[in-house]
Amino acid sequence: MTEERFDIMESKSRILIIFETTALICLAIVLGLYVSGLARPAEPEEPSVPESLEHDGYTLEQVVVLSRHNIRSPLVGGDSVLSTVTPHEWFEWTSPASQLSLRGGTLETSMGQYFRKWLEAEELFPENYQPKKEEVRIYANSKQRTIATAQFFTAGLLPAANEEVEHHGEFDTMDPVFAPCLTYMSDGYVKAAQEQINTLYYKEIGALADNYELVSDVIDMEESSGAKDGSIKPFRTDDTTVILEKGKEPAMEGSLKTACTVSDAMTLQYYEEADPEKAAFGNTLSEEQWTEIADIKDVYNDVLFTAPLIAANVANPLLREIDSEMSADGRRFTFLCGHDSNLESVLAALEADKYDLPETIEKKTPIGSKLVFTKWRSADGRLFWDVDMVYQTTEQLRDADILTEENHPASVDLSFRGLSQNSDSLYTDADIRGRLDESIEKYSELANY
Repeated sequence: MTEERFDIMESKSRILIIFETTALICLAIVLGLYVSGLARPAEPEEPSVPESLEHDGYTLEQVVVLSRHNIRSPLVGGDSVLSTVTPHEWFEWTSPASQLSLRGGTLETSMGQYFRKWLEAEELFPENYQPKKEEVRIYANSKQRTIATAQFFTAGLLPAANEEVEHHGEFDTMDPVFAPCLTYMSDGYVKAAQEQINTLYYKEIGALADNYELVSDVIDMEESSGAKDGSIKPFRTDDTTVILEKGKEPAMEGSLKTACTVSDAMTLQYYEEADPEKAAFGNTLSEEQWTEIADIKDVYNDVLFTAPLIAANVANPLLREIDSEMSADGRRFTFLCGHDSNLESVLAALEADKYDLPETIEKKTPIGSKLVFTKWRSADGRLFWDVDMVYQTTEQLRDADILTEENHPASVDLSFRGLSQNSDSLYTDADIRGRLDESIEKYSELANY
């Protein structure tokens, strides 16, 4: 999630970050030892493949992944609203505010290993693959958590290669490709977008009353210093305001913004803290209740990034990047690492149908999740695409599990309005590429408002 605002950068400088593979592997081992104190002991096993990523009778030719970074510390530090909204002490994070945690690095390395074994099984990668320059591209937003996620994923994916992680601009800033900013603006557009947000999400925000009550009770908000000095107000469902400004991300004021900050921190704390009662500040919560807490954050992202007029605007740079990678000569594998706002806006722009993600408290884009585009060739030479959401379950995130055949990551096949799959759950190349082109073209249509 990207709550910060950044101006679009006037120029880009390309920085290539190269880590020695041996150092990355050693670091992953060290981090695995650290997490082992929190995880149940398990013998390492070779990962295998979720069924939805296999298509018998087809040959895998290309993979394009749009990934959310893995587990991080909260976006705001200890002197922020988090310190005044509850009398309780938060988890002692293993990284500074907004940066990838030690657990996040370990989990992402495991996911990279899993993808490696899948790609080897599909014969897209040979064992100990050392790709030529044009065959693999690893490109991350310039924030620490996205660069680090890409590095750990690559250590697992290509352990025998010194593969470059590309990012543009100054370190720990937002790359315009990944920054979900409004680059087109007019009075008519703002009016139409605001009306669309209200139409789509007014009831969704209003339905958060029980979620707000649950969070307030769990964190004992009434006993917080902020509540006592008046700086923290009780959460309401009628005070949310969305702010749309050119060159900036959609922003928000009101209870939903504050509640999202708390929801985000609690969700991350649940992943990191081994004792679920400590994660809930001494309360015993069901998975359903944890989902209700995480729902607040999901609604926040829906409101800011998924209305069609907003998605067509903020997702345009990434849609162009995905389209370009699908067409790149010689490309076998692409890894684009960004944020939940990126995945959600891209899916909205592509008109994805509603989907259900089992075994996770985050129902839209779980931490570390990957939007995976795969290109397959049939025996008669025709090209098809599949699109899946691949993610580690809440249990896998909390236990820092090694991914195995019995304990593989979850994978959900995605569908899109107006597009039909064949009997093997694949889309034609023309349909997927056509939908991308249509979604990209919608940006130019914003001038009609």
